[in-house]
Amino acid sequence: MGCPWVRRPWRKNGLQSFNYGTLGASTQPLRLAGRAMQPYKRVMIVVTGGAGFIGSNIIAAIEEQGRGPVVVCDRLRNGEKWRNIAKRELADIVHPDNLLAYLDTHRAGVDAIVHMGAISATTETDADLIVETNFRLSVDLWNWCAENDARFIYASSAATYGDGETGFVDDGGLDALSRLRPLNAYGWSKHLFDRRITRLIADGAPKPPQWAGLKFFNVYGPNEYHKGTMQSVAAHIFPIIKDGSAAKLFMSHHADYADGGQLRDFVWVGDCVDLVLWLLDHPLTNGIYNCGTGQARSFADLAGAVFQAMGMNTRIEYIPMPENIREKYQYFTEADTARLRAAGFNKPFTTLEDGMAAYVRQFLDSADPYR
Repeated sequence: MGCPWVRRPWRKNGLQSFNYGTLGASTQPLRLAGRAMQPYKRVMIVVTGGAGFIGSNIIAAIEEQGRGPVVVCDRLRNGEKWRNIAKRELADIVHPDNLLAYLDTHRAGVDAIVHMGAISATTETDADLIVETNFRLSVDLWNWCAENDARFIYASSAATYGDGETGFVDDGGLDALSRLRPLNAYGWSKHLFDRRITRLIADGAPKPPQWAGLKFFNVYGPNEYHKGTMQSVAAHIFPIIKDGSAAKLFMSHHADYADGGQLRDFVWVGDCVDLVLWLLDHPLTNGIYNCGTGQARSFADLAGAVFQAMGMNTRIEYIPMPENIREKYQYFTEADTARLRAAGFNKPFTTLEDGMAAYVRQFLDSADPYR
């Protein structure tokens, strides 16, 4: 993928001009037709998966802060995914197959790549496709950022922790990472990349001027509607509840957990966005960090919070968990946030009740559910 870098000036109307995408990050004024020019400032933020769930929320916040310009890299396909970015002012939309070539021609202007793009379905079984999308492209982007002095913030996942037997501490050391055992190909692909860059750094290989991986836990919020079965439980049960029926949750098939008592660290997408923006504001912060509240809550709690936000009494019906996911099901996740707090991120995370109230009232139960 990609194309050769063009390092020579080009001519237009007989005057020698320069392709800004081929210039280095020099701080000296450039000269064009005898006139001094100001240095080309790195301000562009490229968001892969930018039309997706977390990515589109990041773009909305970047626009609200007046940052940018912003370039989206994503596949829109034939569905309604485009609505996630319909309200945004974008510099460009790039297909993933063309991303490296696009970066090569704009490299002097790229400040950061926020890499959210991935196959995120934990039920995907095509491991070759997952590796090509989640690992290989990530390595290519890491190398590009290292070579071109651009910052790199990427999505890892709490799925890297597997069943949680070794805990949920975001220790980015080689030994600690080697002990994790993801339960599915998606989690493994994210873990594979975490381990690869950790090895590169340990070996003294070139690296981006800033890099950070975020292990997202169970994220919920607006713009997840295109994800189908991979939407959050809140998005799944809202229309059922609004229709007057009981919320349907999976039964437990683990002796230590009652039906509805399975525990997850549910995190509001706005908190994830705040962490990404904080990293962009703190260019000396590097490492792999958990992105979760640090407090596990039950699925019954989640359903209750949705009913509460809708002003209704809680009604839950428990249904059998599909057999194909029972053996790989996480019954407990809870982010250890000590390293994140030690790094300086001190914003409180949104409570489940407050997050569900915002999600339901401002988005799910609105005529326009998109951020």
